Amino acid sequence: MEYQFRRSLFNFIDEDRDDVRSPTQISMESHPEMRELNLQFSHAVPYSPTRIRKQMAPPSPEPESPWTLSPLQTPSPSLLYHCIASLHRHEGHIYSIAVSKGVVFTGSDSNRIRAWRQPDCMERGYLKTNRGAVRAILAYGKTLFTAHKDHKIRVWNFTVSDGFRSKKISSLPRKSSFLLFPRTNTQQHRDFISCMAYYEAEGLLYTGSYDKTVKVWRVSDKKCVDSFVAHEDNINAILVNQDDGCVFTCSSDGSARIWRRLYRENSHTLTMILKFQPFPVHALALSSCFNYCFLYSGSSDGTINFWEKERSVSYRFNHGGFLQGHRFAVLCLVAIEKLIFSGSEDTTIRIWRREEGSCYHECLAVLDGHRGPVRCLAACLEMEKIVMGFLVYSASLDQTFKVWRVKVLPDEKICFDYLDRSDSRTNITEYETNPVLSPSWVEKKLQSNSFQY
Repeated sequence: MEYQFRRSLFNFIDEDRDDVRSPTQISMESHPEMRELNLQFSHAVPYSPTRIRKQMAPPSPEPESPWTLSPLQTPSPSLLYHCIASLHRHEGHIYSIAVSKGVVFTGSDSNRIRAWRQPDCMERGYLKTNRGAVRAILAYGKTLFTAHKDHKIRVWNFTVSDGFRSKKISSLPRKSSFLLFPRTNTQQHRDFISCMAYYEAEGLLYTGSYDKTVKVWRVSDKKCVDSFVAHEDNINAILVNQDDGCVFTCSSDGSARIWRRLYRENSHTLTMILKFQPFPVHALALSSCFNYCFLYSGSSDGTINFWEKERSVSYRFNHGGFLQGHRFAVLCLVAIEKLIFSGSEDTTIRIWRREEGSCYHECLAVLDGHRGPVRCLAACLEMEKIVMGFLVYSASLDQTFKVWRVKVLPDEKICFDYLDRSDSRTNITEYETNPVLSPSWVEKKLQSNSFQY
């Protein structure tokens, strides 16, 4: 396949050793309040790490990043963004980000999990273990779950009222009571834990691993209540729909899968396989409300496929289309409200908006500031009167961690198409053999010329 011969940007990381080996740099900018919407704005200058004489030198401020209009020529620019912090630390790559209770957590190659204050990202403290390479972090309330190099999960409690304090309360799986046979615990993953998800209603923690399995942990008694082989290759992301308990997984085998829990048996059954293109799927995001539910999947070819759940009481999702814009693999996705944030191997972050009541999407902005693949993203809502705002946290394989403030301005409803309909890369006859699409949806696409890709 073409993607197998395309040179990956990951291969270029070692070619820019000056940036990767830069000493510790912390750049903080104070965010000016936006008093008027008709101010003059200019484009942000790409961030470049600054040389410092000594590794332990004090933070070196960089020029304040201006508010920036979307660089895309949209009919009506409706989004402003601003990089309010850019951090560079000598602790290896950052693999995971989690946000809860005003604290941002980052996991990296080191044995320290850093805690930062929202929104300025001043460091509040850290959690330390003797196992590094924290590939996955999940925060829920004042509980933090971290996955480590030894294929175990640590569970922490933290408080922020009187300074930042943390305490490790348990490990999953628990240590065996048979000290002579410490390695016979079959509940433990056999490879890196790449992703985690939490189902609040039942108190269940889901973990996906490179060993191709998903394990389900009951947090209350720290027991593994289910374990099943979910894919034919590495599992890269996992989600849980809090409305109905459905579990979504994606893998390097090129598919996303939907699982339903059998409550009386504590087991899970496969309900659908979503496979539209033969490319590894790296990321998932779920946008769910009372009357709609969209699933987004990011692939190694740079596209973002999206699937819409049928309105009837079922677990069936229909393919709605795909978003094009990234030049290389989409490595991370976040969905909040009607916005989708995507981080890519092409070093950029794109912000997409879905038009209400339809499947049409528009790309509002391209955040260009990293010098390496954007490995992970996190975002949270920030309302200001009539302006909807977001705080977006991004980490790249250039070993930088950035914080963006995004404001979505009020605008008229405009219908935007999310792809070039002249694109003929997908043959319409493939829908007949795609197990995702219902017969009625297939007939609708075949009879309509608007779906000629």
